[in-house]
Amino acid sequence: MAPDRDGDRSTVTTPAQSNWTPSSWREYGASQMPDWPDDQALKESTAELSGYPPLVFAGEARTLTRELASVSRGEAFLLQAGDCAESFSEFSADDIRDKLKVILQMAVVLTYGAGLPVVKIGRIAGQFAKPRSSMTELVGGVEMPSFRGHIINDDAPIPSARIPDPTRMLRAYNQSAATLNLLRAFTKGGFADLSQVHAWNQQFVAQSAEGRRYEAIAGEIDRALAFMRACGIDLRAEATIQQVEFFTSHEALLLDYEEALTRRDSLTNDWYDCSAHLLWIGERTRQLDGAHVNFLAGVKNPVGVKLGPTTTEDELLALCERLNPERIPGRLTLTTRLGVDRVTTLLPSLVRCVTDAGHPVVWQCDPMHGNTFSTEDGRKTRHFDDVLGEIRGFFGVHREEGTWPGGVHVELTGDNVTECLGGVEQILEADLPLRYTTTCDPRLNALQSIDLAFRVAELLRT
Repeated sequence: MAPDRDGDRSTVTTPAQSNWTPSSWREYGASQMPDWPDDQALKESTAELSGYPPLVFAGEARTLTRELASVSRGEAFLLQAGDCAESFSEFSADDIRDKLKVILQMAVVLTYGAGLPVVKIGRIAGQFAKPRSSMTELVGGVEMPSFRGHIINDDAPIPSARIPDPTRMLRAYNQSAATLNLLRAFTKGGFADLSQVHAWNQQFVAQSAEGRRYEAIAGEIDRALAFMRACGIDLRAEATIQQVEFFTSHEALLLDYEEALTRRDSLTNDWYDCSAHLLWIGERTRQLDGAHVNFLAGVKNPVGVKLGPTTTEDELLALCERLNPERIPGRLTLTTRLGVDRVTTLLPSLVRCVTDAGHPVVWQCDPMHGNTFSTEDGRKTRHFDDVLGEIRGFFGVHREEGTWPGGVHVELTGDNVTECLGGVEQILEADLPLRYTTTCDPRLNALQSIDLAFRVAELLRT
């Protein structure tokens, strides 16, 4: 694979990893995988993928591990955000830019409000596959195979569109490459310059009370930059002001795709999944003897695990040992998705057992998935108050346990959608059909996202 750009040679291959190959997962049971109807087409698609260039580099993944190590020590905060599932049909430069704008705005609010560096990871450039609770679903009264994300099948309401098609992996790769190209241009080419903080505020946000609150912060940053220039500091030479580090992530659900994009690093001889900087295992695929845990145990990327209400202490400790036996800070992120009503009762024992065992993890709250419910007309939604309530409970538990509430993991969009209830706009159930465009789960809109960032910054200050 491509050489490590930062020259870091500190990673050492362990005996456990030396026996591992990208195809080792095939010896284990793999849940949530599609039943490909054409083996030859699958082989041809994965062979073509295997010859493509990596989407990310090993050195970038190691940089993220170091930044997450700072989070695990309580020296930084993690913001992981983006679409529930990326779409082939809604793909444009404007979509990417607007999503990045919201994440940058949230990061500025968190950094300014809490006085902490913010590690920024997008659910982007690869978040195409979605786990489903059932193999089939009812669409217009007709039972058909479930939509599993555009990397596998199509969401059109006809049975033929739901047949898994391995050539979609090639399209997902190409869209990810184009997305990454634009993200790198935005984050390194001047768009993310701190002097642009006013330009990140979208019109429909700027007209709101939260938008004006954000503009006040932007004004304070302008004055701080003017003061630095007056003191003779050449801001044009300061990369930390002109650029931002922005990393990508997605759920490592479709292992055929992940295997095809895994490369051996030429400097360290370690395996890296070059489809994203960070990969995570979902609540439905975290079986200790399963293929997904086996796969992520073998790559050297930073990895994450989603933990739902059924997680036991023994399971959690076994996952920590399996995925990070060397106890490398920044390697493992534990993302809890417990629900607003259960977070304060279920989280303390999990935090305590990991702390007592000496695992240097990043604790992160996913306040979205445990608070999803369906309306009478069948639309999935979440209420902003429940999202915020779970985050508050998460912070409260860590305060009681003396541990660091390392980050939040939210599904959002830069569009002015009406998919989640409540927030400063007080979106009602009757408003949901107005702009409900998600391909899978409901997302916070830009205004709700920035409002949430202000609330989290307040929690961090206390």
